[in-house]
Amino acid sequence: MGMCAYAVLAERKICSYIQGRVGPNRTRLPLIGDVPILGDFLTGLGLFQPAADGLKFLFKEEITPGHVKLGYYYLAPIIALTPALTTMVVLPFGRYIDDAGVVHPLALANLDVGFLFILAISSLGVYGIVLAGWASNSKYPFLGAIRSSAQMISYELALGVSILPVFMWAAAPGSDYGMSLFGVVQSQETLWLIIWQPLSALIFLVAIFAETNRLPFDMAESETDLVGGFHTEYGAFKFGIFFVAEYAHIIMGSAIFVLLFVGGWHFLPGLPDPWPAGITGAILSALWFLAKVGVMVFFFIWIRWTLPRFRYDQVMTLGWKILLPLAVGNLVFNTLLIALIDVL
Repeated sequence: MGMCAYAVLAERKICSYIQGRVGPNRTRLPLIGDVPILGDFLTGLGLFQPAADGLKFLFKEEITPGHVKLGYYYLAPIIALTPALTTMVVLPFGRYIDDAGVVHPLALANLDVGFLFILAISSLGVYGIVLAGWASNSKYPFLGAIRSSAQMISYELALGVSILPVFMWAAAPGSDYGMSLFGVVQSQETLWLIIWQPLSALIFLVAIFAETNRLPFDMAESETDLVGGFHTEYGAFKFGIFFVAEYAHIIMGSAIFVLLFVGGWHFLPGLPDPWPAGITGAILSALWFLAKVGVMVFFFIWIRWTLPRFRYDQVMTLGWKILLPLAVGNLVFNTLLIALIDVL
C-alpha cells in the first residue's frame, strides 16, 4: 500500500517533468515539514503529498447516486483491489542463504504453481471493473466495463501463451529448477531470460500494459470519450480504492516481469551475486529486487505520458492478429527446440 501511494506521487512528478511543470511541491507535515532546509527539500520533492491525498479521499463526502445498484456498487472497488494485493502472497522478493548454504526464497508462500495462482487471481480484478460499470446503471461506465472485459479476454490469451516457453525451459529435461517462480529466478543466475527469450518478454510486457488498463490501452477509462469510464459515478474513498487498485496492479505486474525476465534479485547478467549469506544478504537482495521493480514502474509511467491512446479496433487487432499468433509461433519454436536438444 505504501508503494501504491508513492507510485501515484512518482506518476505526478514524472508527468510534470515530461510536460515541463514542477508537480506537487507545497504539501508539508507539521514538525517534519517545518525542519529548516530538510523540510523544504522533502516538501519540494512532494514526499508529504500521498498523505494529503489519502486523507482527502478519506474525509470527502460519500455521495451515492440514487440510480445505482447499491450492494454491487459498494462491492466493486473491493473486488478490484483484493486480487492485486492477494497475488503478493506467492511473489518471492529475495533470497536467504542459511548456515548450511541452502538457498531459501523470501516469500509468504513458495508455491510450485505460483504463476498459475497469479494468473487465476489477477484475472479476477476485471470483475471489479465490470461490476462497477454495471452497478453504476449509467451508459458511460457500462461501455467502459464492456471494453475492459473484451480487452482482458483478448490479452489474457497472449499473456498466458507467452509465458509457457519460460517455464518449459525452467523445467526442461536436465534442468535442476521446477516450475515455481523461485525456480525461474534461480535459473537466471547467469543469464537473464529477457536476453534469450526477448519475444516472450515483449509479448508479456505489452499484455501487462493491457491487463492493467494503462495507456495506450486504457479503454476502460478513456476520458476523451467515456468521461471517466467505469468509475464515472464513483467519488471520495471508493474512487480512491480504484486508484490504489490500478497502481497495485502496476506494481505486481512489474514485479512479475522482473521475476520472469530480468533476473529477480540476481545482480547483473554474467556477474555473481555480491549478496552475502544471512540476514544482510537477504535484505540486500530484496532491496535490489525492489530497485528493479521501481525501474519497471517508471517505464509504465514513461510510456503513459509518451504514447497516445489506441483506438478500440486497434487494440483488438493488436491482441488477436499480432500478439496471439506471435505467442503461439514462439511457443511452437521453443517446443521444437527443446525437443531437438533432448534428442541430441
